[in-house]
Amino acid sequence: MRVTELEYRADSAARVEALSERPWCAFLDSGTSGAATERSANARYDILAADPWVTLTTRGKVTTIRSRATEQHSLEDPLALIGEHLGKRCEASPDLPFCGGALGYFGYDLGRRFEALPCRAEADIGMPDLAVGLHDWAVVVDHLTRRAWLVGQGRDERTFAEWDTLVDELERPRRRPAAPFEVLSPIAADFDRQTYGRAFGRIKTHIRDGDCYQVNLTQRFEARVRGNAWQAYLKLRRINPAPFSAWLDHPHGRILCSSPERFLELRGDRVETKPIKGTRPRSPSADRDREFAEELRSSGKDRAENVMIVDLLRNDLGRSCVPGSIHATRLFDIESFASVHHLVSTVTGRLAADRHAVDLLRGCFPGGSITGAPKVRAMQIIDSVERHRRSVYCGAIGYIGFDGNMDTNIAIRTLVQTGERIYAWAGGGIVADSEAEAEFQESLDKAAALLAILDRADSRRAG
Repeated sequence: MRVTELEYRADSAARVEALSERPWCAFLDSGTSGAATERSANARYDILAADPWVTLTTRGKVTTIRSRATEQHSLEDPLALIGEHLGKRCEASPDLPFCGGALGYFGYDLGRRFEALPCRAEADIGMPDLAVGLHDWAVVVDHLTRRAWLVGQGRDERTFAEWDTLVDELERPRRRPAAPFEVLSPIAADFDRQTYGRAFGRIKTHIRDGDCYQVNLTQRFEARVRGNAWQAYLKLRRINPAPFSAWLDHPHGRILCSSPERFLELRGDRVETKPIKGTRPRSPSADRDREFAEELRSSGKDRAENVMIVDLLRNDLGRSCVPGSIHATRLFDIESFASVHHLVSTVTGRLAADRHAVDLLRGCFPGGSITGAPKVRAMQIIDSVERHRRSVYCGAIGYIGFDGNMDTNIAIRTLVQTGERIYAWAGGGIVADSEAEAEFQESLDKAAALLAILDRADSRRAG
């Protein structure tokens, strides 16, 4: 392994732009732009990578594995394929969270590989179910210690041969102009209040009939656009910073994510998941803002909803963790972000010695906070009431390192640009005492920052 310390820069955006002409440019963004804030202890590291020497993309039952010289197709479990390509675990760095490995996204519909689900909802977005690159090098920025490094493994023969050029590129980043981004149409939603109410009513019937306890209902927004969404991502991270944000520029499309939610973190054998269930909007009035936070903290409905998902995740972790090691270490913390307050709990466990990060991910996928409980039945109901498949949304974005460590988010507060269309989503959990109007409004509160990105007049001014 080779490590070169780089000049610390409070904002990693210029370095991302320096890498933007390399394929599969990826930016796991802590949302700090210079300081690990009191708002979130998770907001510390930025990770930048590009130009993987192997890529894996899954569509339905087929995974395509491309290197610079070959292309293969496999019907094997795509997560097992990732594990095979990661190979023997290397020694973990005590200072760096990621020293190369698999980095990309795991779309919500990848769950169809692991659970028996119907296929009623329409798959109209041309993104793979999984898109992961094997990255031999990465830039890691620590905003707490204000240091930055380029780290490489040398598994790709080009890495060390091009090392000095890469260091120079990162130390003197040249901004590369991107095509202006412009929204060309009004925002279209696949639910209005009436159609949302009908879907909501069907879910409530399932709950009354005892089919499920909770179901996450999502609505989708879309618009026609022109140009490169990087400028839109810069705006998103400015107005809605979040500790598990991401920018992925793949051949299939671009992903803009400002997620506040950790899905799974694995460090050594220690596992952590931090489900979010419960939301209130922020207010410009300090007094009203505190009232919203306290209302969320004391809400019996939101606390009950949160506990349902905590129990679901404890069960999911039980597939890969040592029996007796799983604990809900924190319940009902309030975490406040730019546009919303969230109710967050923390569940930890210890990975069994014969298990790998990919086993942990498979056993918990997709995250219970965005499905409902029980998970498989909730997902079946979701497929029957939502008009379209979720694509990247509600999947996970993150990495599995060569050292076996992993960190992934829940891909909420996410936009996906493919061709001349851009998509955004927002939803929430429906339980027995949910009210349709309140849930519909909550989805709009969650979508507020995303819809601001799709404002036509504002995008024209930015362009």
